[in-house]
Parts: sequence; C-alpha cells; structure tokens
Amino acid sequence: MTLLVSVFAAIISTIIWYKNVPNNEMRIGILCLMFWGASLMWLADAIFEYAELGAAYFTPEPKDMLNDLFLGLSVVALGLIIWLIILLIKDPRGVLKETLFKKKD
Repeated sequence: MTLLVSVFAAIISTIIWYKNVPNNEMRIGILCLMFWGASLMWLADAIFEYAELGAAYFTPEPKDMLNDLFLGLSVVALGLIIWLIILLIKDPRGVLKETLFKKKD
C-alpha cells in the first residue's frame, strides 16, 4: 500500500510538473524527485519482503494494509512539508521577503 500511495503521488506530481515545465517557479521537479525516490525505496522494500514471505505477501491482513496506508500518507505529507520548506527558503516570488522586510509608513 505504501508503494501505491507513493507511486500515485509521484505520477500526479509529475503530471503537474510536465504541464508547467517552462515555468519552474514552484520547484515541482524537487517534489517529483522526492516522490519517485520514495517509490523506488518502497519497491525495493516490496521485493525483499516478497522474497521473505513468498505468496503470503499478496494476501496481507486488513490491519497491515491500514498501517501501510497511514505510512504511505505520512510519507507523502512529509514530502510535501519538505517541499514547502524548500519553497519558503527559495521564495521564488519574493512574497516572504516582501512581507518580512515591509517598511511601515
């Protein structure tokens, strides 16, 4: 389930990035790389878990699926938080800088 959640997040972010390629203002490419990296990590985890469990890997308990779903959503949320922090540090539109250094008249 974690693999599916991260792959869907990677696909959605890649589509958004591809539609806005000339305008890289929001740094969506960083978000894509994080989600694709997470997807590769979960793929490696799935391969090793399949090697350990065999066919039982494809019949998880509902409790395990729910835990994996929460873990996948947590990974996506953490990726979005990291992307937001990077976006705030880079401040492509200068909004944060303008707000922080606004002169009071």
